[in-house]
Amino acid sequence: MKVRILVRLKPGVLDPQGRAVHHALEGLGFEGVDDVRIGRMIEMDVADDTTDEVIKTMCEKLLANMVIEDYAIEKLERETA
Repeated sequence: MKVRILVRLKPGVLDPQGRAVHHALEGLGFEGVDDVRIGRMIEMDVADDTTDEVIKTMCEKLLANMVIEDYAIEKLERETA
């Protein structure tokens, strides 16, 4: 089973990388961008019998820093050939 984990900073946590990208977009002449927040995406291929609880535990113990980050889990459809 393919799983996608989206990790992003919690609201209120400063995001210096997001601010730098926002500033760069303004410098390049892009208008209308009010805010930029940077996160990361982790894709994993796990055994089909891997439970939601196990995936959640992976996120909370290693993949996300629970003090400053939130995460969302997406199960992806298998690609058919």
